[in-house]
Amino acid sequence: MAESIVKQKSYDFALQIIKLCGQLRNAKHFEISSQLLRCGTSIGANVEEALAGQSRKDFFAKMSIASKEARETNYWLRLIKDAGISDEQHSQKLIETSEELIKILTSIVKTGYDNKLKTNNLTQNSTLKTQN
Repeated sequence: MAESIVKQKSYDFALQIIKLCGQLRNAKHFEISSQLLRCGTSIGANVEEALAGQSRKDFFAKMSIASKEARETNYWLRLIKDAGISDEQHSQKLIETSEELIKILTSIVKTGYDNKLKTNNLTQNSTLKTQN
């Protein structure tokens, strides 16, 4: 369930990023537009790859990359807003969406990490019990 939500949210977000980058290019902000386009659309691409992952490890690795890309996107959006390059209200809305994606992706990655720790602890405890 959570994967389909993050899949749709990241796709919708990428569409908004593409539109903003078009506006940035029209305003001759080519470098910032390129940076934002790469990381802003990479979130959804990595989510898609994660959902087709060959293993749990692959799934969580791709979701982790998506989380990092969302953080980078958030950085560029804050920079655009604070530099006054784009409409402040629109930029703020995109920042809020990127923060929502960061929370979702971080939660997914953290759940995988916590489960891995639990599994490792169970394995270690079993090993210790058999050695005693």
